[in-house]
Amino acid sequence: MSRSLALVIILAAFATAGCGSASRPSTNAPVASQGSTGTIPVAAATARPSSTPRPTASPRPAIGQPADDGARIVDVTEVDHRTRDLRIDSPAVGTVGVRLLLPGAFEAQPTTDWPVMYLLHGATGMHADWTEYTDAEDLTKSTDLLVVMPDAGEFGFYSDWWNQGNGGPPEWETFHLLELRQLLERNWHAGDKRVVAGLSMGGYGAMEYAERKPGFFLAAASFSGALDPIGGQIDIGTDDLWGDPVAQADNWRAHDPTVNVAALKGTALYVSYGDGGKGPLDKIEPPSDDLEPWIADQNRAFVAALAKAKIPATIDAYGQGSHDWPYWERGLHESLPLLLKALD
Repeated sequence: MSRSLALVIILAAFATAGCGSASRPSTNAPVASQGSTGTIPVAAATARPSSTPRPTASPRPAIGQPADDGARIVDVTEVDHRTRDLRIDSPAVGTVGVRLLLPGAFEAQPTTDWPVMYLLHGATGMHADWTEYTDAEDLTKSTDLLVVMPDAGEFGFYSDWWNQGNGGPPEWETFHLLELRQLLERNWHAGDKRVVAGLSMGGYGAMEYAERKPGFFLAAASFSGALDPIGGQIDIGTDDLWGDPVAQADNWRAHDPTVNVAALKGTALYVSYGDGGKGPLDKIEPPSDDLEPWIADQNRAFVAALAKAKIPATIDAYGQGSHDWPYWERGLHESLPLLLKALD
């Protein structure tokens, strides 16, 4: 697939298949997922009517301690008893949003530092996606997790951009792994035990961050992740991301999870992906595109690289299924025990 064709597919499919502000998941009966890990009973994704009350904005001009480089929380909105929306002014990426799901005992234990789970969105998505399109809030309410869902740009690809060799904003890696970490630790009692999961572009981000900063995350989970940018010839319409794939080949290699799997040794891993056909969680025929098959090819290359490096991982190559939220919600359900175990 050419790089330009890949971009067309990404733009069309992300707009229609749920990577951004898509329609809510369809309702289906419970099914079993058949992957390389065997048959696993799973709960079907269900559509939920919105019950979120109208947010109340905080009148405070600034909240808490800044990060070392001056990044700061400038607003906190209480969405419900567990959900907080932060607005952050960041030298790395500008003004962006982050949604938090607080542990149930957060208010009752004001001196406790909590384990952290990052949930990363896909291309054209935003910080509210995981709570809008999945049951992530209900799923995590009985845990001690501080769930962190940050903005990452429409096509930010969880990277500090090359920008013709000049660097500078957007610097998503700097924001997520340095600025946001400091803000959460200094103001929201985030501990030093972390796990990460994401879908599509966010699945890339989960594995990429786990590789680029080994040990920062104890576990990483990818659902339909774009895990082989070089093999998949990813093209977002500009060379400012990682540079030209030939002239800046070293930078591309430095940002390719399949190339750098050795850095994942010791990290608990979960990978799931489908083949693009109509699956048990698809209420209607999926759009005619090559996105999930393209993603599947990248995942097969990534899994083969893990096997060659003798790095264990839980793999669910579940076959039929489109590039859509019901499968990513199911992936979060199935991977959560692995993520929680890594935090013990």
